[in-house]
Amino acid sequence: MGNGIPPELPNLIGGEWVPAQAGEWFDNLSPHHGAVLCRVARSRGPDVAEAVAAARAAQQGWADTPPVQRGLILNAIVNEMGRRQQEIGDIVAAETGKSPAEGAGETGGAMQCGLFFASEGQRLYGRTTTSGTPNKYASTIREPRGVAALIIAANTPIANVAWKVFPALVCGNTAVLKAAEDTPATAWIFAEVAQSVGLPAGVLNVVQGLGDEAGAPLVAHEDIDVISFTGSSAVGRYIQRAAAERMVRISLELGGKNALVVCDDADLDKAVTWSMASAFTNAGQRCASGSRLIVFESIYPEFKAALLARTKELRVGPTNDDYLGAVINERQLTNMLSAVENARKDGAEILAGGHRLTDPGHANGFYMAPTLIAGVEPDAPISREELFGPIAILYRAENYNEALALTNRSPYGLTACIHTKSLHRAIHFARHANTGVVVVNAGTYGSEPHMPFGGRGLSGNGSREPGTEALDVYSELKDIYVNIDPEMLS
Repeated sequence: MGNGIPPELPNLIGGEWVPAQAGEWFDNLSPHHGAVLCRVARSRGPDVAEAVAAARAAQQGWADTPPVQRGLILNAIVNEMGRRQQEIGDIVAAETGKSPAEGAGETGGAMQCGLFFASEGQRLYGRTTTSGTPNKYASTIREPRGVAALIIAANTPIANVAWKVFPALVCGNTAVLKAAEDTPATAWIFAEVAQSVGLPAGVLNVVQGLGDEAGAPLVAHEDIDVISFTGSSAVGRYIQRAAAERMVRISLELGGKNALVVCDDADLDKAVTWSMASAFTNAGQRCASGSRLIVFESIYPEFKAALLARTKELRVGPTNDDYLGAVINERQLTNMLSAVENARKDGAEILAGGHRLTDPGHANGFYMAPTLIAGVEPDAPISREELFGPIAILYRAENYNEALALTNRSPYGLTACIHTKSLHRAIHFARHANTGVVVVNAGTYGSEPHMPFGGRGLSGNGSREPGTEALDVYSELKDIYVNIDPEMLS
């Protein structure tokens, strides 16, 4: 197809590329132009069971491989990703609607994550400590949990793969990766790279398919020891319920409805720039996107005018010259349009966008015009529901206290940002915003691989990935006590 994606994408199970057992396929469509990119294996329960069995069979051997050696293999994967960075980036761009530059940049971020966790093979530290009993020595070690079920979202697919696969494997787990149904080729190319550098068969298995047909059986499988999921809060609730009976360790990185506060002492030009980036880059398809822009009343007219003028100038399309691309699929686009229309009926003012792009250059793709909305109550549905698209709402705040209250008036608690020159406001906001991440004078996004990421409320269950905190998701701590007999020392 000219983008590096093969015509058919099978599953990777036990080191072999195999079609779904039922022989079924589904089409993967381009967000750019709606055409078929490839056919994808439509897996179901039997395929999942086969992948879990392959992972279980390989797990002990991988766990017995010294962590340093595991890290060296992961480092080889990163090096090969670097050699093929543009190829991987082109696949990411073709599947997601990003530009080639964004795809390559995202691949670079995935490589940084891989390097961090590959190095953790040399730092899977336990600790030694004291005991209250004479002649007794206490220590801890980390051990793998076993077989990891990794379920990822399509918004930043190669980064999402890296965030989960690298920490899971360095800890000694084997994995079954359920690829996002809209970005199956990204999972395929990552697994192909891993195979090419000698990752043992069965250590990483990839199951393609739809969420209810392949993801649900994976979550329910009794031989899964840890589940890590990135996606919607609704699916996160389902996973938590489904796995509760088995007491499986779960890491949930869910949605966000993130606030960006612009104070009256902010650098207005920079605040507008970062507001646009938070709301519209990656077509707003970030759990950390800035979809609630809270602006002090005294500067609201000036800020609104500047933001509106620059929003109307944004280029939308698949090239490196465009500011944002398509949204991931027709279903998501339809949901966004419906939410905006409902808000309009409830009295909201659509300042910009609010519609699908239907001109000849965009008509066949899934393009949403960058959308700004005002006149919405903080408790209105569109204020409280994650839309995962290039849609932002402006709110007025009389002062700092009202802005902070609006920030925290959300069922989500992932990220928040404040623009201010005041050290006092910045520190107070950082301590009192009820989110897992706070940013001062930039965007609502921008997490780094060595730092923990996650949120509160509907944004997650308190786990953190990546960073060294991810090791707690994928490993068990074991206490070891050694007692000596002094009479045996002579």
